Amino acid sequence: VFPDGQSRIQLKVGNRDVYGQDFRWVDEADIAQRTWPQDVIAFERREWGNFYGWVTEVWDGETRLARGRDIEWDVWYPFLEQAEALHQEIHHIERDVIGAINSDMERARLNLKVLESKGEISQDSADILQREIQQREAAYQEQIERLVGLYERLNRYRVTLIDVTGEEKTFPVGGIVKAWRPNAMAVSDKILMYVKNFWNVLTEEPREANTEGGIFPAIFGTVMMVLVMSVVVVPFGVLAAVYLKEYAKQGPLTRMIRIAVNNLAGVPSIVFGVFGLGFFVYAVGGTIDQLFFSASLPNPTFGTGGMLWASLTLALMTVPVVIVATEEGLSAVPREYREGSLGLGATKFESLMRVVLPCAMPGILTGLILAVSRATGEVAPLMLTGVVKLAPALPVDSHFPFLHLDRKFMHLGFHIYDVGFQSPNVEAAKPMVYVTTLVLVLVVLLLNMTAIALRTRMRKRYAGASV
Repeated sequence: VFPDGQSRIQLKVGNRDVYGQDFRWVDEADIAQRTWPQDVIAFERREWGNFYGWVTEVWDGETRLARGRDIEWDVWYPFLEQAEALHQEIHHIERDVIGAINSDMERARLNLKVLESKGEISQDSADILQREIQQREAAYQEQIERLVGLYERLNRYRVTLIDVTGEEKTFPVGGIVKAWRPNAMAVSDKILMYVKNFWNVLTEEPREANTEGGIFPAIFGTVMMVLVMSVVVVPFGVLAAVYLKEYAKQGPLTRMIRIAVNNLAGVPSIVFGVFGLGFFVYAVGGTIDQLFFSASLPNPTFGTGGMLWASLTLALMTVPVVIVATEEGLSAVPREYREGSLGLGATKFESLMRVVLPCAMPGILTGLILAVSRATGEVAPLMLTGVVKLAPALPVDSHFPFLHLDRKFMHLGFHIYDVGFQSPNVEAAKPMVYVTTLVLVLVVLLLNMTAIALRTRMRKRYAGASV
């Protein structure tokens, strides 16, 4: 509200390639009339954002199929459905077919390079590998030619659109994701479309500098990173807690270790990121590349950021939480349980494995819950150890060895930072920031609820214990 009592509203005008911006502020005093034309069409495009206007011409190559503002929906909409099918086929070829060819070609090339470097290759083996590489290259060129044909079909049909100012734009139907008449939709249609859009956000890949499309790679990367971290942090945290509580002599050294563990929980996360970069990425990863992937050098395999190093860095950051929670769980196991087990002839190790640890499992899961809650939202360490703005491939795919922990990945927390503060179109990025934040909260809740349900089940199983 302005000092003189006037107000203004923000309108999404779209047509960024025409107006240069998606949103515009308008003083309400300047609005003479508001209308909702039923025939106006909203187009979601793969580039340049939405376009609002009408179809005035439909083209098949250089042949004009229809002209005028009264073109029927059925004249051009089937072309949009065909374009969507072509996009799916193109995506399958680019990601799956060509991806498999490149993977096989790279594997054969590295095998040839390794054998040549060792001096153990025979002429027959070299010829076999060379033929395999040539076959893959021929298959690659065949798929490229197939893609060229598909792109020609994709750009065959074009539409000419006109906006409210009379400005006309012509572009391929393949550049349109979907089209709808928002002013002619009933409430039920709008609700259904909202649900579909939310589902598309969860299942599709991003586009337009992450400001449009979906966030599936970020969701997948976040969940997988947490799972890998959990697999690492729980065993190490439990082992450390068991040693400190059950085996270590309670003296000054043990107290100093506990103080160090507690202090470690207060170290800023960016410090762990720097340590992970220096130790895991450069030292450990560089050594692994020298020993096992020398044929790929100077291109690093594990000597650069990736899913494995990011997960290990977060495991190192959250292990104090698991240690403290596990020690609390071990302390809560009644002394009678230990004495009864030992009195029946069990060794200390057998008592620990079959009596103490099962009774302390709720405490261990509490530590896991706290570790997951902290690690899921961390961003600073990941920026140094493997997260990227846009990942070309997921850490899991159909190519051997199927799980690729050396790959970089996307993360919901970093996605929020990138879209919210690095986007060239801030206003258009706001909805994506909000929905990504909501999804991140839902992911944390889902992971925590799963662990809490497991902890509740364990508590019921050992209801007789005071844990």
